[in-house]
Amino acid sequence: MNTLTIVAICMIGHLYSLVRRREIDPKWKGILFALTIIIIGIIFLDVTFNAETYTKWLAIGIIGYLIYLVSKNEEFKVSRTIIYSVIPLILIEFISGLVKLINDGFYKEYDSYFSNASSFAIIWIFAMLFMHNRQKKARKKEELQRQIEEEHKRALELKKMQLENQVEQRTAELTQQKEELEEALAELKTTQTQLIHHEKMASLGELTAGIAHEIQNPLNFVNNFSEVSMELLDEMEVELKNNNTEDVIAIAKDIRQNLGKITQHGKRADAIVKGMLQHSRTSSGNKVETAINAIADEYLRLSYHGLRAKDKSFNATMDTNYDEHLGMINVVSQDIGRVLLNLFNNSFYSVEEKKKSAPESYKPTVSVTTKKLEDGVEIKVRDNGLGIPKKVLDKIYQPFFTTKPTGEGTGLGLSMSYDIITKGHGGSLKLDTQEGEYAEFVIFIPF
Repeated sequence: MNTLTIVAICMIGHLYSLVRRREIDPKWKGILFALTIIIIGIIFLDVTFNAETYTKWLAIGIIGYLIYLVSKNEEFKVSRTIIYSVIPLILIEFISGLVKLINDGFYKEYDSYFSNASSFAIIWIFAMLFMHNRQKKARKKEELQRQIEEEHKRALELKKMQLENQVEQRTAELTQQKEELEEALAELKTTQTQLIHHEKMASLGELTAGIAHEIQNPLNFVNNFSEVSMELLDEMEVELKNNNTEDVIAIAKDIRQNLGKITQHGKRADAIVKGMLQHSRTSSGNKVETAINAIADEYLRLSYHGLRAKDKSFNATMDTNYDEHLGMINVVSQDIGRVLLNLFNNSFYSVEEKKKSAPESYKPTVSVTTKKLEDGVEIKVRDNGLGIPKKVLDKIYQPFFTTKPTGEGTGLGLSMSYDIITKGHGGSLKLDTQEGEYAEFVIFIPF
């Protein structure tokens, strides 16, 4: 059995296995089966009749036909490398066989060359087989990697779909929660507005006695000067009857002075009433030129007399140090008034509470200092009361936090004051305190 027959058998076997593994037209099985029968016949002739010359040409014909099939049909594209590797051997065997038929002597003389060429062709086949196997392994590896990537991609797609569903569900939940929070926030804002209004009304209520005291003084002056003026008018009538012109003129001057005093104290009472009405109204947020010294002094006295009205035994020293060069400052006057009122009320409350347990030598003192700085105004409110514990310093500006017993404070005063100074006026509200000794609030409002 010659080499070409073996090569033909290997080629048929390779193509048959390819047809069996892949989805290729079944007709090729019949063709390859017929070629297999022919090869068996060739082997039989070669073994039985030693007809190597004829069987060689039959094998060349079969191999040539196989090469033709592979080149013309895309189903066998993957096997072209192996099949085409046989071409050099076929060409050499074809040429050597043809030379032998034409000139046997020449063939015998150069037989060694043909044999060497055939050997190299066989080596070429094995080399191509080796390369094909390597490429096949590489392709399998790539295919496996591609399958892994596809599986990974499918897993990612599945995970993505799951995550999208989760995100969609979570988004719906968050949207619902957002709507609920917005409703709650709206309710809280409404409640906050009501609480702030209640806080203002509560502070105004605490001032009622102080307001009454402050208004009582100018009213007393008005009443006294009115009574004196009535007496002077009676005297004027008498002098007119007696034609004492000089006395009438002197009495008229006294009456005019009394009327001036009445006007002065009437305006004072009017200013107090207007100030309290302004305090009770909702802030417009518009800044106007305001006399800080005047508003500080007025609210200090109103706060003090308010406490005095509740407790006649209460007394405290009011120490004021106003900067005469301060002048008028652009602020929201009613808001600054609320801040000062809160601080004064807290200071008087603190010194009053401390006095209950302090020795007789203790002198409750609340001091107010104003000072004009280069870039703003500074207002200090200091008391020698209970002070504030260190452990609660970081909470004092929180809404609803209070150091007062239950029922004596809403906890909104300092919170509202802090917002008015920092947010409403771009300033600062700082605290310096020592528990049991003093507390000093420092307000800074920029120009």
